[in-house]
Amino acid sequence: MAEMAAAYKKKTGIEVDFKGGGATKGIREVANNKVDIGGTCRHVIDDPNTLATVPEERRTILTPVGWDALAVIVHKDNPVDTITLEQVRQLYLGKITNWKQLGGKDAPIELLVRKGKISGVGRTLREIVFSNYDQDFYATKVLDSTGPLERDVVKNPNAIGMTGISSARRLKGAKVLKLNGIAPDYDNIKNGAYLLYRPLYMVSAMEAKDPETRKEVKKFIDFVLGPEGKAVMRRVGTVPYEDAIPLWLKYLDQQNKALARMQQKNQLLANKPGAAVAR
Repeated sequence: MAEMAAAYKKKTGIEVDFKGGGATKGIREVANNKVDIGGTCRHVIDDPNTLATVPEERRTILTPVGWDALAVIVHKDNPVDTITLEQVRQLYLGKITNWKQLGGKDAPIELLVRKGKISGVGRTLREIVFSNYDQDFYATKVLDSTGPLERDVVKNPNAIGMTGISSARRLKGAKVLKLNGIAPDYDNIKNGAYLLYRPLYMVSAMEAKDPETRKEVKKFIDFVLGPEGKAVMRRVGTVPYEDAIPLWLKYLDQQNKALARMQQKNQLLANKPGAAVAR
C-alpha cells in the first residue's frame, strides 16, 4: 500500500499514512475506530456455525480492489526452482523435511511459518491447500509477522516461507519458486493458472467518524479502483480486481469448502459423548 499512498499523494497532495501489521490488524483497527481505512488480504472471519462475522471484525466494509499471489520464497542460492501444490501440502504437514525431497541438496528444510491461524498468508494456505481453516502447520520456526520471516529467508540458505508477491518481488537475496511450473506473474494470476491467489481489500467503517472522513476514504478507494490505482497494482505485481473478476467464483468455492469442513468438524465434536457442558 505504500506505493499506492505515494501515488495518491502525488496526485492530490493528501497523505495517507499506512502502517504494516498484517491482514487482521487491517480489519480490526478499522472495526475499533482506531484508523479510518485499512488494507487486508483476507475476508472477515465468519463463525462456521452461525455464519455471522466474528465480533472483532463487524461493522466494516470490505471493498475488493485486486488479486494477490502467495509466493513461495527461498534463499537466492537455492538450486530448487519449482514446487508442486502437493509438495506444499506435504511440507506444511511435516512430511517433506529435506531439500533432497524437492530435488535440491541434502540439507534439512527450515520451514518458516507465521504465528496463529488467521494471518492473511496462513488463512489463505489453509483455505486453498487444506480446505480447513483449523489445520495445524508443521514449522521449524514460528514468527510473529511476515517481515522477520522474509528477512530470515534472505539470511538462511535452507529456509522456505510464504509471502505476498509484491513483497517477494522487492526482496533482495531471495527468489520466488514456480508452483506446478507456473510463475506468479500478472497473466498467470489473472487467469487462475497460478493456484495460490487471494483477493485484496480496502477496509472502511460502516459508520465513519464524520461525513468528511467518509468522503476522504471514498476518494482514496475510488483512486485505487481507477486507472492510476490499477497501474500501481500492475507495477507491483498484483492484478486489479476488475481484470480478473471470474476468479471470484473460484475463490468463493474455496471459502465454502473450508467453512463446510469446519462445520463438519464442529458437529462431530458436538456429537461426541461427554461433549455437553454442565451449566
